[in-house]
Amino acid sequence: MAMFESLSDRLSQSLRKITGKATLTEENIQDSLREVRMALLEADVALPVVKSFIDQVRERALGQAVSQSLDPGQQFLKIVQEQLEQVMGSVNENLDLAVQPPAVVLMAGLQGAGKTTSAAKLARYLQEREKKKVMLVSADVYRPAAIEQLKTLAGEVGAEYFPSDESQKPVDIVNAALDEARKRFADVLIVDTAGRLHIDETLMEEIRQLHKAAKPVETLFVIDAMIGQDAVNTASAFNEVLPLTGVILTKVDGDARGGAALSVRQVTGKPIKFLGVGEKTDALEPFYPDRIASRILGMGDVLSLIEDVERKVDKKKAEKLVKKVQKGKKFDLEDLRDQLQQMQNLGGMNSMLDKLPGMGNMAQMAEQAGLGSQLNRMTVIIDSMTPAERRNPDILNGSRKRRITQGSGSSIQELNRLLKQHKQMSKMMKRMKGKGMAKMMRGMQGMLPPGGGGMPPGRF
Repeated sequence: MAMFESLSDRLSQSLRKITGKATLTEENIQDSLREVRMALLEADVALPVVKSFIDQVRERALGQAVSQSLDPGQQFLKIVQEQLEQVMGSVNENLDLAVQPPAVVLMAGLQGAGKTTSAAKLARYLQEREKKKVMLVSADVYRPAAIEQLKTLAGEVGAEYFPSDESQKPVDIVNAALDEARKRFADVLIVDTAGRLHIDETLMEEIRQLHKAAKPVETLFVIDAMIGQDAVNTASAFNEVLPLTGVILTKVDGDARGGAALSVRQVTGKPIKFLGVGEKTDALEPFYPDRIASRILGMGDVLSLIEDVERKVDKKKAEKLVKKVQKGKKFDLEDLRDQLQQMQNLGGMNSMLDKLPGMGNMAQMAEQAGLGSQLNRMTVIIDSMTPAERRNPDILNGSRKRRITQGSGSSIQELNRLLKQHKQMSKMMKRMKGKGMAKMMRGMQGMLPPGGGGMPPGRF
């Protein structure tokens, strides 16, 4: 997750120095805490949050538990992790939809924060993971484009949509939508509201009226993580006017410094409930403070990766490939294309590496090497082949190769590289036929770049 990269680098470096220490003294804790403090401030975490964080860690680190533990350095790391979790809210807080349907969710925030896309992402999330029937409505009468955008997105995610237009009053739109949601037996009605470029009295009054009419069970404040500390200040201002129930932090995949995620809970008292992690409508993740703390400290987030695999990998195709390999059949280019597509479904190579323990640096290396775009190019090249060529690449002669490279806008070198990689994977798959998995894992160890792979020492 790009947002935490520099913070993660800084923290894991400073903590690495202390994890090997046999004893913790005021002095070596002091040095580490100074670095942690600088890392948090550079990541744009609010000053009062940094101050209380450091005080808490210091107090606990110099307490009895650490001096008597078997590994004081590891214990210190654990304290930092637990404290990070506490700052962000300790547990994931779900939406509270246990009311007489339709449960109303009101989306609030400034213009450009990603409210409309977040409304559609939330609709998809509730339909797919909570099996709810969702209706979307826009009360943004100042931007016809926003109404149109929500209509398109509702169609994309398969949610019910209640039409509105700029001639109507926002409160009338909400009341009519509520009536329709009841008639259609919708479980949830998500209301997208108007944003402004800054906080003003008109906006606040309007959203207060909407809140009164809609009586939402959840009032979610959508903030752009890229604006850092300002995001937290805006949330505080809205919170004074509206009884917010939670926050959606968007554009987390951008190059933000991560401070907003660490400050929002403590400054506003409101939990972050979701993270927007990309453009697509499935790019919304529930916010788990423990998993994010683990990622920030370079310890990966295996639980989220497992959930991604469970949800996004086509199990039938995976089982078919396993059976094919076990029978000793050839691993062809169609199988390779399926594998590449599965990886793209999981957010690409970087997203996967990012969630594996100790692989944060590998994810950065992969990004710099442009691995994501290479995977896309490989898929395009395979798509330019005929079914016969995909099943049997040995028939690829000079003229066939020229046709494929012209059709995919690639070079002969790229095509040859793809064929070579396929051959290597094919050999690996053959090894799986017998004793299989153990051999393959050894083979994969050999493929990792020197010094870059595996779990780093001293992680738990």
